[in-house]
Amino acid sequence: MKKKRAYNYLEIKPATNVFFNILFIFLSLLAIIPFIFVIIISFTSDESIQKIGYSFFPTKFSLSAYQYMLTNGSAIMKSFSVSVFITIVGTIVGLVVTAMYAYVLSRKTYPYRKFFTMAAVIPMLFTGGMVATYLVVVKFCGMGDSLNALIWPAAISSLNIFILKSFFITSVPDALIESAKIDGAGEWKIFFSIVIPISTPGIATIALFLTLGYWNNWFNAMLYINNQDLVPLQYFLIKIENNINALQQLSGQSAAVMKALRETPSSAIQMVVVIISVLPIACTYPFFQRYFVGGLSLGAVKE
Repeated sequence: MKKKRAYNYLEIKPATNVFFNILFIFLSLLAIIPFIFVIIISFTSDESIQKIGYSFFPTKFSLSAYQYMLTNGSAIMKSFSVSVFITIVGTIVGLVVTAMYAYVLSRKTYPYRKFFTMAAVIPMLFTGGMVATYLVVVKFCGMGDSLNALIWPAAISSLNIFILKSFFITSVPDALIESAKIDGAGEWKIFFSIVIPISTPGIATIALFLTLGYWNNWFNAMLYINNQDLVPLQYFLIKIENNINALQQLSGQSAAVMKALRETPSSAIQMVVVIISVLPIACTYPFFQRYFVGGLSLGAVKE
């Protein structure tokens, strides 16, 4: 009689492994198929959309949406460069400020720890409101209509501070800090030479949060930016969509509006906007992935 194989408690049985493979393939398709659908619609002509609606198999393909976007190519590239600049600079500034703030909160010997903890907690519960924020940024700090207004207000977040604080507490042993001090290392040396290299997964996580926040931030541009040369990509794309919606609302009122509307592939353009917005971040994420894996395995029990 054939004996049953004894499985280790850490081992996954073949049937269970097949089930999880099928489950994760299904979940992956749920995430990938909508994006593929968006790409197909971006290449679909308005005539096909009006005839059969949105479909994986349109009756007619068209590049008119991409051609329309290329007519605004110089403006798009200018907005794209603004978004890239504020994302890179803002992420670096946000990381430095957040990491230093979180580090001092994680050290029990810091005398003003409770005060600065409360200073970080209060903005999570109460805010001054949009009017007060606008007055501080534009009138008090004088950052209106400049790239500073797109970088500094979004550089620090209480949530990011507490996430990184928890990471420092769990991943940086107090004994290591004390040993470095005994060897004569100062606070700056300890922070940049010991704490930051150890905390790479946590730093990468906050960097991804900041990158997503800066790249997708259009609201600050709407509040603080009037100079068209400083408009970031997301806000520029929203303005294009708003112009198309305005044409649709005015359709039938004049021949010129009707002509402009016919020459504008409105449905496909909305999908092109989604692709332009999502693609850079989708290409950036794989560079952060290995740090997430490191963060998950950090602190695991080794045998």
